[in-house]
Amino acid sequence: MAGRKALPSYDACVIPAIVLAAGKSARMGRAKANLPIGPDDTFLTHVVRTLLDAGIDDVVVVLGHEIDAVLAGFARSGLRSRVVENADYASGQLSSLLAGLSVVDRPGVAATLVTLVDVPFVSPATVRVVIDRYQRTHAPIVRPTRGGQHGHPLVVARSLFDELRRADPVQGAKPLVRAHATPEGDVEIDDEGAFADIDTPEDYERAIRTFGGGVRSVLEEDS
Repeated sequence: MAGRKALPSYDACVIPAIVLAAGKSARMGRAKANLPIGPDDTFLTHVVRTLLDAGIDDVVVVLGHEIDAVLAGFARSGLRSRVVENADYASGQLSSLLAGLSVVDRPGVAATLVTLVDVPFVSPATVRVVIDRYQRTHAPIVRPTRGGQHGHPLVVARSLFDELRRADPVQGAKPLVRAHATPEGDVEIDDEGAFADIDTPEDYERAIRTFGGGVRSVLEEDS
């Protein structure tokens, strides 16, 4: 009987996903997780749906700032995920990554996929390509690249988890990612969404015009 095409299974190489969505969104002026990008769709719901559509069974969302409002908006989606609160979110993004790591790190986990709520328009195909590259190479860091740019999501091998825990909170995870990036782990991707990091109202307006299918942004509604 014809049906939905089977998605790849990652059971033999367990790779849970961590979505970092705890920050204050100071430059945006409101919680990015709840910004709408389509009918009944927000940054956060879109990211989680993308990961589930890509075949990832275990998605962990890290929340902090305005957690009650974000949870209320996300709960209406009915999407399957686990949520962890980072009470220390103001200390920087690394604290949220470590909060997520504390939940996903368990026997059998080979790596974790990390992405940002700031990058909601990455495609499920890109997620699958990044994971497939890790499965084939076991590179310590796998990340999308395009003309010298580096995007999301990225895969971090379990061999780096303890090094992440020892990282400088001020510098965050970037020095570790740069130090362990390899040609084998850099995947050339033709996906604009993987490189669209949305931090400001201007970024948001531009992204809505590019990816949002004509949906009016909340910033337009407020004006």
